[in-house]
Amino acid sequence: MGLNMNFLRQAQELQERIKKLQDELVNKYATGSSGGDMVKATVNGKHEVIEIKISKEIIDPKDMEMLEDLVVAAVNDGMHKIDETIKTEMAKVTGGLNIPGLEVPF
Repeated sequence: MGLNMNFLRQAQELQERIKKLQDELVNKYATGSSGGDMVKATVNGKHEVIEIKISKEIIDPKDMEMLEDLVVAAVNDGMHKIDETIKTEMAKVTGGLNIPGLEVPF
């Protein structure tokens, strides 16, 4: 019975650390870019786009499709970077254990 109680206590502590991590990730940011940094997208740990920066030199009204593609690429790059940050922070919380199905839910 003592082993079960210890396991439950550890699981509850892990759950509390994950909740704290969720709260902290809102303040973590990553910036992705495309087009040689002509388009930048900043996202937070909740996968929200915070800011888009577009250099004037890349704006061509005759080729809006290229600009749209660059914005998508920059956002995706930012999302990949923040996912790496989340993965690193989660590893700190779980002690590096890879627990299937355990992720920071939002």
